[in-house]
Amino acid sequence: MHGNAVPDSYVYVTEEGVTRHYADGSVEALAWEDVVEVRITSGGGEGGGDAEVHYILLDREGQGCVVPRSATDASFLTRLRYLPDFDLDRLASAVAAPPQGHVVVWRSPDPPSPLPDLEYD
Repeated sequence: MHGNAVPDSYVYVTEEGVTRHYADGSVEALAWEDVVEVRITSGGGEGGGDAEVHYILLDREGQGCVVPRSATDASFLTRLRYLPDFDLDRLASAVAAPPQGHVVVWRSPDPPSPLPDLEYD
């Protein structure tokens, strides 16, 4: 009897953020309030087939959470719409014809300013 294969990761979307748990025990997590950029990326699929599309959410330090399209649902896409000035048409275009590499589909219109350099006496 063949059971369902265990996925290599699980993605949880909440009102607070996105978390991806990998099979090896590692975790990527990002709060929605810290997201300053959303990218769509894909690579060549095995045997030249369709490539897996990923959503990459980044914070201002470049840390983030990679979400495979296969792990997304309506709640993830609905939550993206709440990012300021998020353009669903731009997202749809990027997903429909993903490039080899990545394309930025959203950047925060007002990213957090960097911390000031403090001088100590």
